[in-house]
Amino acid sequence: MKIATKFLGEVEISEQDILTFEQGLLGLENEKKFVILPIDADLPLAILQSVEHTEIGFVVAYPFVFKKDYSFDISEDDREQLQIEKEENVLTYSIVTMKETFQESTINLLAPIIVNMDKKCGKQIVLQDNKSYPLRYPMQTLEGSAK
Repeated sequence: MKIATKFLGEVEISEQDILTFEQGLLGLENEKKFVILPIDADLPLAILQSVEHTEIGFVVAYPFVFKKDYSFDISEDDREQLQIEKEENVLTYSIVTMKETFQESTINLLAPIIVNMDKKCGKQIVLQDNKSYPLRYPMQTLEGSAK
């Protein structure tokens, strides 16, 4: 099926690619169906695009590329909601706020998006632990090998 996207124009997706966010995203609780679209194989970035609304799309990134020691625990409730059986089926993304230059852009480490690729479901969680990750972590501090 074809969908119109915020950043990539019209793209072809498969029904199997659609992820369900039962609780939506923070501030978009009624938005339940998304797809993750790669931007460039050499970049740790992708687009989290609403399947139903063209204007709802976010640049997301793998947070571990930008902060190597980023870690958190997923609560038992969240594990159940996401039907997590194997850790290797789970991907973590963070929403990126793109600025005029990449060096000025930030990544949200406070509210990661957890996706169970096997069960095709996701959830945005707000971290409650004492590490107090910031809402706007500078991406200029690239710690990985991304280009």
